[in-house]
Amino acid sequence: MSDTKHKIIIAVDGFSSCGKSTFAKAIAARLGYIFIDTGAMYRAVTLYALEHDAIRSGIVDEEAVVKLLDRISITFRFNPERGASDIYVNGDRVEGKIRTIEVSNCVSRVSAIPEVRRKLVAMQQEMGRRRGVVMDGRDIGTVVFPDAELKLFMTADPAVRACRRYKELTGKGMTVTMEEVERNIRERDKADMSRAISPLRQADDAIVLDNSHMTVDEQMAWFMEEFAKVCNQIE
Repeated sequence: MSDTKHKIIIAVDGFSSCGKSTFAKAIAARLGYIFIDTGAMYRAVTLYALEHDAIRSGIVDEEAVVKLLDRISITFRFNPERGASDIYVNGDRVEGKIRTIEVSNCVSRVSAIPEVRRKLVAMQQEMGRRRGVVMDGRDIGTVVFPDAELKLFMTADPAVRACRRYKELTGKGMTVTMEEVERNIRERDKADMSRAISPLRQADDAIVLDNSHMTVDEQMAWFMEEFAKVCNQIE
C-alpha cells in the first residue's frame, strides 16, 4: 500500500485513551506514512509550563503559558528501539515525562488557550504539507486538516478507556487508582468538548470507529478496507 500513487492525509480524532496514538502509529507503519502525535505536542507545552512555574498546584496561569510559547521548539525524532518517533522540547527528549497524571490533569486547560492552539496548529499544518501523513488529536479533521481525504473518529466506553489507561500507567510503574484515572478521563472529555476554541467534535465526513470490543488486528482490517475505498475514489 505504501507505493500508492496518491499519498493522502489521514486524520484520527476522538476521545482520550481510545488508543488513537497507538492505532495511528500502526497505520503509519503499515502505509509507510509519517506519524504525528499532536496530543504529545500539547502535553509537551503543558510539561514545559509545569517546569517553568506557569502551572502551580494545578492552576494554569494562561498569561504565563503564552509568554513561554516563543521559547518552545517541538520536534519529533524516530527512535529505532521503539519503532516510533519520540518528542523533543528544545532538543531534550521528553517522551516519558509528558505521560504523567500531573500532565494529564492540566493538558485540557493548556490546550484550550487560543494562542497555544494557534501556534501548534500552524506547526501541524506545516508538518503535513507534503501529505503522506497520519495525524491524531482532537481537531485534526475539523480544524487542522478539514480537507483530509480520510477522517476517523475514535470512541470507546469510558470504563474501557479507564481500564486501558490504568494498565498503561501502572505498567510504567506509576502509582494511580482506577477511580483517579476514570475521573481524569471523564473530566478531560467534558473539557475537550466544551472548550471555546476547537472543541472536540466529530467531523461531518468522519467515519466512526468504536473500538470498545475490538482487537488491534480487527481495527487494522477495518481501516484497510476504508483506506482502499478512498484510494479507489482518488484513482
